[in-house]
Amino acid sequence: MLYYLFTYLRDTFHMTGAGVFNYITFRVAMAIILSLLISLVFGKRLINFLQRKQIGETVRDLGLQGEAQKKGTPTMGGLIIIGAILIPTLLFARVLNVYIVLMLVSTVWLGAVGFIDDYIKVFKKNKEGLAGRFKVMGQVGLGIIVGLTMYYNNHVVISREVTGDHSGAFNAAEKLESGKFVRKDENGKEHTYVNVRTATTTIPFVKTHEFRYEKIAAIFGEKYVDITTPILYILFVIFLITAVSNGANITDGIDGLATGVSAIIGICLGVFAYVSGNYLFAGYLNIMDIPNLGELSIFIGAFVGACVGFLWYNAYPAQVFMGDTGSLALGGIIASLAIIVRKELLIPIICGIFFVELVSVMLQVWYFKRTKKKYGEGRRIFLMAPLHHHYQKKGYHEAKIVTRFWIIGIVLAIMSIVTLKLQ
Repeated sequence: MLYYLFTYLRDTFHMTGAGVFNYITFRVAMAIILSLLISLVFGKRLINFLQRKQIGETVRDLGLQGEAQKKGTPTMGGLIIIGAILIPTLLFARVLNVYIVLMLVSTVWLGAVGFIDDYIKVFKKNKEGLAGRFKVMGQVGLGIIVGLTMYYNNHVVISREVTGDHSGAFNAAEKLESGKFVRKDENGKEHTYVNVRTATTTIPFVKTHEFRYEKIAAIFGEKYVDITTPILYILFVIFLITAVSNGANITDGIDGLATGVSAIIGICLGVFAYVSGNYLFAGYLNIMDIPNLGELSIFIGAFVGACVGFLWYNAYPAQVFMGDTGSLALGGIIASLAIIVRKELLIPIICGIFFVELVSVMLQVWYFKRTKKKYGEGRRIFLMAPLHHHYQKKGYHEAKIVTRFWIIGIVLAIMSIVTLKLQ
């Protein structure tokens, strides 16, 4: 909103200094600062409110060290994160940008699903919370929205360099969305581009690093490609959003783990959004040039600032838990961001912590059922799942577990960023 206001003041009244809002880096910095202030200042007030209303966590007896002290800790703190994301984004981003709209919807959508789950647990005294099928319906609904928007929206395009006519600029499956336009590189040389709409992603560590979903659809017959491609793409998006949001939800089991890991992932995705949204960087790195994607950096700045600010209260010993309000929203945001920046195939690396935590639960359940059927009693791979509880059972302090998981998350983020040049 402030972007449009200051643009108007600059163009109409020639207001000195108003042009600073044209710079993405300035607005990113302001979004980070404001999200930190909101989460730190208003976060404390919300925690006090939750304490007064006795909106506390019900802790299951899992036999873990320190779990008794967590009983009664305020929950639903994810409201702090959501507020600290939405307010700076609405103020500093171009809110009519399709990617910003999509991320605002993603934040509110899964935040609402998580809020309903927490509300049932806290106020209805139902430990099970929202039925699993309704959570899945919420995740599937968001997947459909993101998938349809990314596949069909005319503003979701990538730029292709061309010479002469349009021939060779794009393949038959790519839809032309603009005429020719000219850009200058860092040396002042002019290049001609067109914008195309295409279901394309990035393959890490591969020289010909773009992959079109039409190639998978072609397996079912070339004549059905136009029908099967959007179906396959949307199903894949649904799978990713469901998997990552559940992974984040499972990871949120000890103080500061999910919040810190999410901040690290956010910084990584912010780098991808900034370089892919800047045609000079995209050209230098030989990566996908995605017009208007740089605006997403403002949202990601607010996201990282919100996570870091919330970590002030969520770090060991936690003064507040995010609840499903926060964890489902964080997972949905991260998955949607990865899809938008067309790095969804990097999710197993970028979100490696979430992935391992989720897989540890799936393996534990599968192995328990299999051995129970075979031997009459269930056996376990881990002392307890998800994985962070396994290390708690082994006697590690949760602060040490969280710190080491953060370090692994940083390494995974660096590996992901390195893929920009390893092609």
